[in-house]
Amino acid sequence: MNSKNKTREITIGYVFCDRKLGGDEKAFLNLARKKKLNFIMFNISKEINERAIEAKAAKCDIIFNNSAEEYATEFVKTLEELGKKVIDSSRCFYYSEDKWMFFLKCKRAHVPTPKTNLLSSNIREAMKDVHAFNQWPIIIKKIDGCQGDFVKKADNPQQAEKIIKKFWPDKGRDPIIIQEFIKSKSYRVTAIGNKIVQTATKDATGWKSTGVYQKIHHKFKVDKKLKRIVNQVLRVSRINVCGIDFLKKDGKWLVIEVNAVPSFDFFLSEREKLIGKVLDLLVKKVKSSSEYKRKIARLEN
Repeated sequence: MNSKNKTREITIGYVFCDRKLGGDEKAFLNLARKKKLNFIMFNISKEINERAIEAKAAKCDIIFNNSAEEYATEFVKTLEELGKKVIDSSRCFYYSEDKWMFFLKCKRAHVPTPKTNLLSSNIREAMKDVHAFNQWPIIIKKIDGCQGDFVKKADNPQQAEKIIKKFWPDKGRDPIIIQEFIKSKSYRVTAIGNKIVQTATKDATGWKSTGVYQKIHHKFKVDKKLKRIVNQVLRVSRINVCGIDFLKKDGKWLVIEVNAVPSFDFFLSEREKLIGKVLDLLVKKVKSSSEYKRKIARLEN
């Protein structure tokens, strides 16, 4: 059996969340077809019962999650419980996309980050933490969230207290961190399979330059220091496909966060190139698995 036929047998699963196919979905479908890959889509915005999930998952050699929705984490865990390998795993959402855990991992690995503190869940103690931080303005964040949600800037303790109380409704108090405010554009490095594949500045008119607030994108060069930090972050996070956000303070790079579901559309002309690299990575993961090798051996006998 030739290598072309072997590639035909690979089936990629794809998790997304939308009422209709977007640019990423269309590009994945088109490129999968060109690469002779079977492609099965899981749209978590629609109802999918457990039997349907299990039946579809059983056909997949590997599954790629391209949804940052909170429900996607549960869906990925479900797929993993069914014995499926998902890129990226549910683990990364708990230990890397958790902003406090990511800060601690970076600190232990000596990766430069902004000054960061975890607040007490008691409002009085939290305000003591804020006063002790003694650095204004400050950034106040929930430990999870995407697209710049639950990220606010406070210029003084009074504003900080209002923001914290707003983040904490009557029921439930999600963990909150505070960080030093750094006036800088945001720099995004996208990595696939431990390789830097794209850079983009994320500029905006206001103080936020991440998520939906970004307006203008330009490429930038990766210097030796930044490349070394990127490699450190990749080792710390162990995420296969990610976007890493940086700021600059006094000419030095600082890591803000890592995202396991990066945008592929900073530059539309490069979307298919990036998605092609993702598919190549998935195929490589499948072909290196013992299960796939056993499957090919059975077919050859």
